[in-house]
Amino acid sequence: MNPKNRIAKACDDRPFEGLIITNTEPLSSLSSRSACPRCGKSRMYFCYVCFIPVPALEGKIPYCKLPIKVDIIKHKGEINGKSTAAHAAVLAPRDVTVYTYPDIPDYPTDGKVVLLFPGAEAKSVRDLFNQQQNQPSYSEIMLSQLPVGYNVGTLMKKIVTRKDNHEIYHVQELPINHVVIIDSTWNQCRGIYADKRIQKLPTIVLQNRPSQFWRHQKGSPRWYLSTIESLHQLVLELHLCAWGRSENYKFHLTDYYPVHNPDQNHPQCDPYVGQYDNLLFFFVFMYSKLHELYKHEDLLAYKRPMS
Repeated sequence: MNPKNRIAKACDDRPFEGLIITNTEPLSSLSSRSACPRCGKSRMYFCYVCFIPVPALEGKIPYCKLPIKVDIIKHKGEINGKSTAAHAAVLAPRDVTVYTYPDIPDYPTDGKVVLLFPGAEAKSVRDLFNQQQNQPSYSEIMLSQLPVGYNVGTLMKKIVTRKDNHEIYHVQELPINHVVIIDSTWNQCRGIYADKRIQKLPTIVLQNRPSQFWRHQKGSPRWYLSTIESLHQLVLELHLCAWGRSENYKFHLTDYYPVHNPDQNHPQCDPYVGQYDNLLFFFVFMYSKLHELYKHEDLLAYKRPMS
């Protein structure tokens, strides 16, 4: 563990404590691979091409209903078996679609479809609710802090958290209904981001969250999340901004968000009680299996700095 990485160190002792995740015992009980009922390929827990569980897990894994539609744009060079995009497609099959670039839709520019990417005009999730025209963008805040000679595309790392503005907006509906996520290494994603169909989309960024992904990417900082972690963080932030959290929900990433007061007259609000935590069902299980074999502090992925 990098001794300077205080944020990551604080999260690494019990990284998933407080998450409401279905018991992963059905995964532990599997002892051998089986054929995917659709493509026939040998798989262990799910088919990462067809996005369906193996027959032995049929009816035994949790399914998530997301508040928005999600398109995951996968780089053709991304190895299917190593990507967590399949986790999202298996666990939220009605809301998640995976495309392999350049086979992607032509998205509307109605402001309801956004790209999760730290672009030059990126806004935070909370900014989507603010509707303040004079609100400084993520890039405007960060540009004011850039040292001379640094490129904005490689140094835009810190997410500015407005701790004095963690209010609940009590909205009837979310400000967006569709998000696009690029599934690739950082170097690969720039080629996809340059596509005109992607460039026209408004961009959003997430709050800082140390990744618990075990896959090491040389040169990438610890706050680069895996695809499934990014999706979980996004829907978490959207829900918390819109409707708050239940007083019974205790997860360290929600500490700054207020508890929804049930005595207030907001019948449209559905406080967060872990509705999307099962997105990490496979992720948490695989993390646990890996850590049975290796010590956390010995894995390169967890030695990366946050800066």
